Formats: sequence, C-alpha cells, structure tokens
Amino acid sequence: MSSGTFAAPVSVSAYVGLKINVKRLLPAKDSIAWSKKTVSNGSRTQCMKTWNPINNKKFETLSYLPPLSDDSIAKEIDYMIRKGWIPCLEFDEVGAVHRENSRMPGYYDGRYWTLWKLPLFGCTDSSQVLNEIVECKKAYPNAYIRCLAFDNKHQGQCMAFVIQQPTNTSSTK
Repeated sequence: MSSGTFAAPVSVSAYVGLKINVKRLLPAKDSIAWSKKTVSNGSRTQCMKTWNPINNKKFETLSYLPPLSDDSIAKEIDYMIRKGWIPCLEFDEVGAVHRENSRMPGYYDGRYWTLWKLPLFGCTDSSQVLNEIVECKKAYPNAYIRCLAFDNKHQGQCMAFVIQQPTNTSSTK
C-alpha cells in the first residue's frame, strides 16, 4: 500500500440531532395563527350526522344516495353510451363478498355477480337498457341488481351502480 492511498483525516462536527423550538411549532391557542391551523367544519357542526354502518351496507359509488329513479338511471346509462362504454346488468342474492366455499387466501365468494343475459353491445339508447332492467327485476325481485359499464378499448370496468336492493336483507354474511 502506498502512503498516497490514505487521505488526511477530516474534522467534521458530530450530529447532535434536531433542535426543537416549541414556540415556533405550537402557537398560542388564542392567537390568529392557531385558529388558521385548526380544523373546523363550520358553526353548525352539532347538526352533522354520520353514516350509520349497522345493517346498512353500501355498494358502488352512488349507493349513498337515495334509490335512483328511472330518469336518473336513464341519465347514467346515457352517460355510459356517450362515453362509448358497454352497459351490462348483473344480479346476486347476497350482494357482498363473503367466504363460504373456501378459506384459501385471495379466494372470495360473491366477488363476481351473475350476468343478466349478455352485455348490451351496440346499445344506442338508454330505453333498451331500462327494458332489460325491468325484465331482470321481474325475474329476480329479491336480488341485488347493478348496472356496469365496460370500456372495450381499455378492457376494464369503468362504472357501476346498484339499481335494486332487496327489501328482505336478512342475509348478513
């Protein structure tokens, strides 16, 4: 080894940690800066109500709204058609993912619902889908029914919303 390989020792100050300035981090509670940093939901927070999760399952995006009327369903389907997506109807008696047939990791029953007929390829009007919804409701009055939108270009589901929830929701798996 040559003496040129090793460099002269360098003097560096040791790490002493962060210095905390409590006064800068936490302003006085009665100051204007404190009120700007706190969260407020407004003056009527006592009137706010949260969602009740007990015996109140929620599905898809629009399930927090009241049940959709035929006009609002038609508008959602028209939106699907304008985007070039393919509407499809599915139904299921349970309506939720559960484990009944296997306890293997990653296996769930109810992940896929039963398809009502075929996807509505070539659908140009929401009335065609609404007619299929009426038929599906007649055939399965005590089932969950949802409408899906598939994008055939990107090969994926783009949208889904529940059309019908059964009145007798006694199954809680």
